Amino acid sequence: MKLVTFKGGIHPPYNKEATQGCRIVQINPGEKLYIPLLQNAGAACDSLVKSGDYVKMGQKIGDSEAFVSSPVHSSVSGTVLSVEKHIHPSGNLVNTVVIQNDFKYTLDDTLPSGRDYNEMEPNEIIKAIREAGIVGMGGAGFPVHIKIDPPKGKTAEYIIINGAECEPYLSSDHRSMVEYPDDIIYGLKTIMKATGAQKAIIAIEDNKADAKKILADKTANEPNIEVALMATKYPQGSEKHVIKAVLNREVPSGGLPIDVGVIVNNVDTCIAIAGAIKNGMPVIKRRVTVSGQGVNHPGVFEISIGMTFAEVLEASGGVKSGVKKLVMGGPMMGIAQFDSDVPVIKTTSGILALTRNEIKKYEENVCLRCGKCVSACPMHLMPLVISVAGRNSDDEKATTFHAEDCIECGCCSFVCPSNRYLVESIRLAKVRAMALTANNRK
Repeated sequence: MKLVTFKGGIHPPYNKEATQGCRIVQINPGEKLYIPLLQNAGAACDSLVKSGDYVKMGQKIGDSEAFVSSPVHSSVSGTVLSVEKHIHPSGNLVNTVVIQNDFKYTLDDTLPSGRDYNEMEPNEIIKAIREAGIVGMGGAGFPVHIKIDPPKGKTAEYIIINGAECEPYLSSDHRSMVEYPDDIIYGLKTIMKATGAQKAIIAIEDNKADAKKILADKTANEPNIEVALMATKYPQGSEKHVIKAVLNREVPSGGLPIDVGVIVNNVDTCIAIAGAIKNGMPVIKRRVTVSGQGVNHPGVFEISIGMTFAEVLEASGGVKSGVKKLVMGGPMMGIAQFDSDVPVIKTTSGILALTRNEIKKYEENVCLRCGKCVSACPMHLMPLVISVAGRNSDDEKATTFHAEDCIECGCCSFVCPSNRYLVESIRLAKVRAMALTANNRK
C-alpha cells in the first residue's frame, strides 16, 4: 500500500513505546466529580441542576440554546453539592457541577433505548448525536451535530476518519482502533447515513500497523470504505493535512473541509456515536493516555468525565519525584496545567507528567533568517515574518501573510536553531489579524 502524506511537517521523537501496547483499563471515579459546563468549542451550557438535586448517570445536567454548543451529562449518580466556579484545563474558572458520587451508578431511565442507524432518518441521527453531547474527541471539541449537518449548497462527498494520532506520547486513538474497530465502523456508517456521503476513508499512520490491519480486514467487504496508510509525520493529524494526504484536495484559506466536499472525524468520535445510537449513552467517559517519564505506570485508561488529573495520576500508579510540567494533550499542541485538580473533560486526550529530561529549556536568540521554519510549516506560511508582525502589533502585515491560517502546530518553534518563541508571537498575530478581518467585514 502506497504511503501518502503532505509537504512540510517534522519528525519529533514519538515517545509512544510506553503506552502503544497497553490495553485500555477502566479507572473508577472517586467521591467527587467536577463536571464543567463548558466542554466544547463555542458557548458554555447553563446548569439544569442545583445544589441538593439527585442526579443519575447519563442525566443531562447542562445545555444551551446557542447554535454552537453541546450538552453535558453526569458521569455518575449522586447528589449535586454545588454549581460553582472551578479551574478548567483552559486555565480559566468555569461554571462546574460538583457531584457527590453515591457509587451506585444508577442509570438515567429517560435515556433513549438502543436503535439501528439504518432505521433512522438523517435528522434523527443528527438530533441523537446532539442530545448525546458528542464533540470532536481529537481535541478541538467542535459539536459533531453541526459538523455533520452541512449548510445548504455544501455536500459531503467523503467522510474521513482520522486515526493519525501524530502527537508524541499519545496512544489512546491507536488502542481504540485495535480494541473497538466494530464501533468505529458502526459510527462511520452512521455518519455516512446522516450526511449522505457515499465514500469513506479511515486514515492511519504507518506506525500503527496492527490497527491498519484490523480495520482493513474489517472493511474488506465494504465497497464504500477504504483504509489509507499515511507516512508517520507531524502534524499529519490536522484535518486539513489528512485531506491533502489521502485525497490531494486543499482546503482554501479561511475555508472548511466541507468546502472541498469532506467531513473529518476522530476515531473516538465514531465510538461515541456508536454508543449513542446503539445504547443511548451520552458522552460520560473518554479514553486518555497517561504518560511521561514522571508517571510510574503509563497506560491508556477509560476515565469518567469530571475526575481530576490528580485522581487519575494516583489511580495509574502515582507520579515520581522530579515532575516539572503537567500537560493536557500532547507536548506539541497540548495545554500546560498549573493545577492538578483540573477535571478530565471531553477533549482530554492525554495527561502527561514530564520531567526535566523531557523539557527543552532554552534562551531565545536573534533570527538567522535561515528559512527552516518556512520549510517545516505545513500551511506553507512564513512564520518568521508573521512572528515579527505579532511582536510589533502590525495587524496589516499579519493579515497580508495569512496569520489566520496558522494551526499553531509548533513545527516552526521545533526546528528554529535560534530558539525563537515563534508560536507565542504568531498566536498574538493570528488573534489580531482575525479581529482586523472581522472589523473589515462589518
